[in-house]
Amino acid sequence: MAHQSPRLLVPIDVTKKPTQQKLPLHNRWHPDIPPVAEVSVGELFRIEMVDFSGGGITREYTAHDIKYADHHRHSNNSSSMAPSTPRLVVPVDLKKKPWEQKLPLHNRWHPEIPSVAEVKTGEFFRIDMVDWTGGAIKDDDSAIDVKHVDLSTVHYLSGPIRVVDEEGIPANPGDLLSVEICNLGPLPGEEWGFTAIFDRENGGGFLTDHFPCATKAIWYFEGIYAYSPHIPGVRFPGLTHPGIIGTAPSMELLNIWNERERELEENGLKSFKLCEVLHSRPLANLPSTKGCLLGKIPERSREWEKIANEAARTIPGRENGGNCDIKNLSRGSKIYLPVFVEGANFSTGDMHFSQGDGEVSFCGAIEMSGFLELKCEIIRGGMKEYLTPMGPTPLHVNPIFEIGPVEPRFSEWLVFEGISVDESGRQHYLDASVAYKRRISGIVDAPNAVATLAIPTAIFDQDIRPKRNKLPVGPRVVRNPNIPRCSYDGNLPITKNPGATGS
Repeated sequence: MAHQSPRLLVPIDVTKKPTQQKLPLHNRWHPDIPPVAEVSVGELFRIEMVDFSGGGITREYTAHDIKYADHHRHSNNSSSMAPSTPRLVVPVDLKKKPWEQKLPLHNRWHPEIPSVAEVKTGEFFRIDMVDWTGGAIKDDDSAIDVKHVDLSTVHYLSGPIRVVDEEGIPANPGDLLSVEICNLGPLPGEEWGFTAIFDRENGGGFLTDHFPCATKAIWYFEGIYAYSPHIPGVRFPGLTHPGIIGTAPSMELLNIWNERERELEENGLKSFKLCEVLHSRPLANLPSTKGCLLGKIPERSREWEKIANEAARTIPGRENGGNCDIKNLSRGSKIYLPVFVEGANFSTGDMHFSQGDGEVSFCGAIEMSGFLELKCEIIRGGMKEYLTPMGPTPLHVNPIFEIGPVEPRFSEWLVFEGISVDESGRQHYLDASVAYKRRISGIVDAPNAVATLAIPTAIFDQDIRPKRNKLPVGPRVVRNPNIPRCSYDGNLPITKNPGATGS
């Protein structure tokens, strides 16, 4: 089922002149110039190119190359006026497990997880990442991997990265770390991703009382576009972003997290139904040694045992950033992260080809392996200057996210509304979770909270808008019998929609 990466049709070696290329270039139009390659219709292929001068314009601090540019001149001068290629600081090999990587990954937050690399402010660098499951979900026609996925291991992160300024002085607690996303994308040769619904009793989700079975859709990428053989008729441009980016907590902040989340887990409302209608996962995922990966720290060592019993799971977003899942954190975005430990020790992972406003199924983005190309700056004393504590200590702050200028241009949308009335017809009072489940726009007019779901019409291969003279095919839930789906073997109650017709 694997999707082919684009075939390199015309390669370029920029150290050679145009006349020396493996497939020589041309600079005229004529019917007798012979082709250098052949493609088939529908084939995904790649062409590389030199700049218009064929390398005659160089990186030098001079304009003489422009003044005297001609087809006879070519320079290999690589003086450093232009930015260098980003330095790869965290490589990954997708044939290896997360703990087998050259620089081992981690899946917990803790101040004592050692950094695996160091970068300087202003440096242009690259981080490679596995998908959030570390390769557990496969590109195939079965959802059994989703049904039995080990959620104790998530999320696998690349890092931590220690950040120092140009004088070698590290970021310090109280500083603000500015992280600019310069470029990002899937790893070459791995242009695919997946979306999934977890089994109701292994992960759950906001809609698992309706959809209890583990289900998977595979997506393939063609440049900025994604399509899925499991969801025919849909093709759309993605807005690629990291789901997780954050700094290491201090021990004081980590203790705050663990205490408040333990209080919630031990004393919160115990029910299979959140707000009476939604099956929930645990109220909080507390520190656990099961599935724990701590980077360079040897598993089952005394140090590992201590840290694994303290380290926070990566599942929720917190004061350090973390699992923010903001769809617009794409090219040109900046994240301003509070620094709690020396060096900041920031990590990232959970790459998404695209995502809506949140992940209703908890795996609702198009998950993928990928890379980030970044630059960092340190704003000394920035936490006090820019972040207002929203709690009892100066550590109760939240990051600032500056959205980038890149976004698909959709101009036409269909919007579906939900209100605070459940499937049985029972009225709830401003219950936003019921409205969200039914698709949130406002909580003004009691007793209903109102939720809306907006879908851009351009992603479909047909006009899905309701029409006077023809029953539309699009705006209905259509069950694809070929989508990878497992059976539901549990005995939790399933919510039926009495008003639904058809399949």
